[in-house]
Amino acid sequence: MRTEWVSKRREHENVSQMHYARQGVVTEEMHYVSHREGLPADLVREEVARGRMIIPANVNHTNLEPMAIGIASKCKVNANIGASPNSSNLDEELAKLHLAVQYGADTVMDLSTGGGNLDAIRTAIIQASSVPIGTVPIYQVLESVHGNLEKLTADDFLHVIEQQAQQGVDYMTIHAGLLIEYLPLVRHRLTGIVSRGGGIIARWMLHHHRQNPLYTHFRDIIQIFKKYDVSFSLGDSLRPGCQHDASDEAQLSELKTLGQLTRSAWEQDVQVMVEGPGHVPMDQIEFNVRKQMEECSEAPFYVLGPLVTDIAPGYDHITSAIGAALAGWYGTAMLCYVTPKEHLGLPNAEDVRNGLIAYKIAAHAADIARHRPGARDRDDALSIARYNFDWNKQFELSLDPERAREYHDETLPADIYKTAEFCSMCGPKFCPMQTKLDAQALTELEKFLGNASPVVNV
Repeated sequence: MRTEWVSKRREHENVSQMHYARQGVVTEEMHYVSHREGLPADLVREEVARGRMIIPANVNHTNLEPMAIGIASKCKVNANIGASPNSSNLDEELAKLHLAVQYGADTVMDLSTGGGNLDAIRTAIIQASSVPIGTVPIYQVLESVHGNLEKLTADDFLHVIEQQAQQGVDYMTIHAGLLIEYLPLVRHRLTGIVSRGGGIIARWMLHHHRQNPLYTHFRDIIQIFKKYDVSFSLGDSLRPGCQHDASDEAQLSELKTLGQLTRSAWEQDVQVMVEGPGHVPMDQIEFNVRKQMEECSEAPFYVLGPLVTDIAPGYDHITSAIGAALAGWYGTAMLCYVTPKEHLGLPNAEDVRNGLIAYKIAAHAADIARHRPGARDRDDALSIARYNFDWNKQFELSLDPERAREYHDETLPADIYKTAEFCSMCGPKFCPMQTKLDAQALTELEKFLGNASPVVNV
């Protein structure tokens, strides 16, 4: 789709969507997003120029269907995939990618840490993906030195970041906000540092007693991102890993630095979103969203969960979807899904499906709560189909049609039951939706009530 768009005029030193937006240009990607979101094209351009919306669209990812992440657009969902040294391979990751896109993932992050040639895995994923692809480049940086993180240099980081940008990665998690002076702030935490990238950077700083190289070389990374239109996803290395640690000094100190880095990237017209917590009690979610908007000048917020309790391993797609729905309601732009395997192991295809559906529910609920134009249309259409016992239409409008049909057919599998005016819950008699209150009957009832004596409350 984008080959002609990119070849037409994307030969400048800065090819970012923000750069064009600030020049008053509505790019083809902005037009596409405008149509997709039902928003005026000028509003899309203004939001991208302002930094409240990003369109992650690397110029080398030409088979991408452009999408937007921002408070003015619908709440989005990211799905994580990735091979590890212990499990999975390229074919399995491509299957997860296709499944994620099938069930509505708006972006996909490749978090591969092993299990094959990482460049080959990433190239195959980008070539097969119509949605933006994100990465955490520090994972490959660590592999490039065979896990000996003490040997890492700033040049190692910059080399891998540019290599991934050339491949077509649309956004990257950069853990630049973790400063060496913040490390003592985790002393009183129950779970310390739970970000893998953050843990790598922390160990490097403890070993060398030097500042975070991603922070000291942040402007070098900006120059790379300008050339390819890669968006920053500023990583929250000190996100809380449990309820006890939420909203503490360590988390909020890093958040302030992420705000400074956001504005530094904006000075060079580079797009930014900011990553957020992890584990947060329900009563602190609104505070976290508002605080991010304040510190980061309303750059799009991208949260993992947050999980609202810590006691449900195996069900954390539920504990986190509760927090995700609230976060979306308060203004979070994108939700990173959590699967049932969170904290336990590498998710398989079925885990991807369950996690993604849980988060599509959360994002959709947030859009309804925020009164997005047309957000409830599908709900109303499904409700009408339900009231009319149009089972096939119900399945069609469901977020997971196959699962809806499967559950219905467990007890009433025959085709005749696709037109039956009951399900196996109430049975064929006295289903409340069989009580059809037609207009004539209601009119006659209203006449009767108008002539009747007042009802006496007992």
